[in-house]
Amino acid sequence: MKFKKVVALGAAVGVALSGIALASPAYADPVSNSYSIVGSDTLDSVTNALVNGTSVTGPTVRITSAGASIGSYDAFGSPLIQTKANGVYFGRPAGSSAGRDALRRSMDGAPYAPGGSNPTPAKVITGQVDIARSSSGPGSGNISAAGKLLYVPFARDAVSYAYKGGTAAWATLTPSQLKQIFDGTLTSVDGVAVNPRLPQTGSGTRTFWLGALGYTGTTAPGVSDVGNVTPENDASVLAAGDIIPFSVANWVAQANNVTSSNTTTVAGVALGSPVSGEPGFSGTGSALVPNADFYANTTFGRDTYLIVERARVTVGDSKYDAKLANLVDTTKATGLTSFASLIATQPGSIKKKFGFVAPLSSTPISAFAAG
Repeated sequence: MKFKKVVALGAAVGVALSGIALASPAYADPVSNSYSIVGSDTLDSVTNALVNGTSVTGPTVRITSAGASIGSYDAFGSPLIQTKANGVYFGRPAGSSAGRDALRRSMDGAPYAPGGSNPTPAKVITGQVDIARSSSGPGSGNISAAGKLLYVPFARDAVSYAYKGGTAAWATLTPSQLKQIFDGTLTSVDGVAVNPRLPQTGSGTRTFWLGALGYTGTTAPGVSDVGNVTPENDASVLAAGDIIPFSVANWVAQANNVTSSNTTTVAGVALGSPVSGEPGFSGTGSALVPNADFYANTTFGRDTYLIVERARVTVGDSKYDAKLANLVDTTKATGLTSFASLIATQPGSIKKKFGFVAPLSSTPISAFAAG
């Protein structure tokens, strides 16, 4: 589920273009010489593609900050990361909530420890994180005109469920059946035992899925979370009878071989659909295309976000950073949050290859007034 990282050629302001194909060697985490991005696994492959350089649409495209490289850090990998030259090593944020909290601690100077699947020691990380990836919004209770964070729409994803084994009936489970499965009251479907699973604590996909099924907490009665470090969007972890929420965009990207791993073609694994008559994608093999109608569903479709400190992107504020503001300005055709896709070199064209569609809204959301 990780993007095949490449070394871009040359440097430019905004988007660097080249007609030369790039090799795709794997390498260790970067150290940014401008801005650093952490958080959601759902968004790390496509974000990596944009900032490290990619030729998935033909010409090579790379987004920089006035020619300086941007560091994007996967949600999963070694326990510790270093985001800035000579900066502190701190626990890798594994998921949307962990990424958001790392950004907040980078802002306020309080010690940060990711917890969840990465229980590393707390470290002071002031100034080490600039942008957080989030596969879910801030939640209505956190929205505030005085918010310290700004959630900027990045792209639209959808969440369905991956399963292993089962029968034809498992492909079209209804929301009611899924709720019963995760409640633990429906233990078999079409005569085959079913075992509900959830991704690691802090996963935005986990939070979104639980909300879509009607839960208000962080877990479900039918799921044991003891020792749960299950990475999101990894179908290889499934045993026969398992069912787990899965990003449709990540499924499409993996099947299309634009990421460095593909767990979606594991024998016996399939992606179901809880939306009547609407599969998550069309096409076969490595030519999948997201189904816009499924993504538009108000229960299972979701806009995803890049989160920044609001003061740093607010003109007139003493903290205003014009370069950072340009990167997350949805009106800039060459920025990270752009979904312009008229030509192959625009960010929206790359996002589509990774299974995303345009967000329903391009309006940033101000959230988290305190803490």
